[in-house]
Amino acid sequence: MTSVQAIVVSNLSRRFGETLAVGSVSFAVDDGALFGIVGADGAGKTTTLRMLAGVLRPSTGDATIYGVSVVKDPEGVKTDTAYMSQRFGLYADLTVSENIAFYADLYRVPRDVRRERLARVYAFSGLGPFESRLAGDLSGGMKQKLSLSCALIHQPRLLLLDEPTFGVDPISRRDLWLIIHEMVAHGTTVVTSTAYLDEAERCDRVLLLHEGHVLGLDTPGTLRRGLEGRVFEVSGGSLAPLANVLEASPGVSSVARYGDTLRVTHHSPEGLARLREVLESHTDVEEPVPLLRRVEPSLEDVFVDRLTRQGQGGAAGGREEASASV
Repeated sequence: MTSVQAIVVSNLSRRFGETLAVGSVSFAVDDGALFGIVGADGAGKTTTLRMLAGVLRPSTGDATIYGVSVVKDPEGVKTDTAYMSQRFGLYADLTVSENIAFYADLYRVPRDVRRERLARVYAFSGLGPFESRLAGDLSGGMKQKLSLSCALIHQPRLLLLDEPTFGVDPISRRDLWLIIHEMVAHGTTVVTSTAYLDEAERCDRVLLLHEGHVLGLDTPGTLRRGLEGRVFEVSGGSLAPLANVLEASPGVSSVARYGDTLRVTHHSPEGLARLREVLESHTDVEEPVPLLRRVEPSLEDVFVDRLTRQGQGGAAGGREEASASV
């Protein structure tokens, strides 16, 4: 059975003067899927979402949202779409319920279905007990939940989320993802951008972006399995000088630091033995040799490796602190 495609993007590009924000990007999103656009600041994530939402005209190329062209009919795109930007327009001097009611009016939600929809929104967001609280008095995580509730009040077929968990606490981040997964389970197509590669692992398919260009496009599992080489973790010892030594070693394609460990991608079947030789030869005789073990590749490893192979290093690669984001 052929999947219905909610979004089809064809050679989509956007320039701001001489700056290329998005360069000839193509991808498709199945109806009811959870799709992630992943990259660091400046990757082109927000620009891509704004073009899909019909609020920013592409310089070249086109995209269709359920068959409607963002170039030919940007207003028509908005019928089935809700777009939640990083700076979603909440009104601080209105209560939770008043904000939701405002967006219900904006989206022309029929009066006879509002009570039912509001009950559903409160059920998954947990905002019911706070319906009389001013939006300006909410925590960062609760504001994001309110923003999401406002975007969902007209039950869109497609939900575009621009880094919805940016800057929120871990508990609220978890709650927001529970809401997103519930929306997908109920048939909503969700496209979310993120700089957190652990979040990208939750998506059905992901688009890896760097400076407006595609680094990868597939399921997280396929991207991980497609990593050329083996990934090793190094812990103990002086990591900064070790990173320099390992980067210069034959067969090593990338080295990234994560907290008190190094992640090393080696393109040789003898990678474990070769890396052990390097560590032993560059460790002071009075110090223990750093621990070395092979680990399963993550999306972070894929991203770092592809950046390094292209000679683009930067925020996610090389010897920089990588943690869980790019």
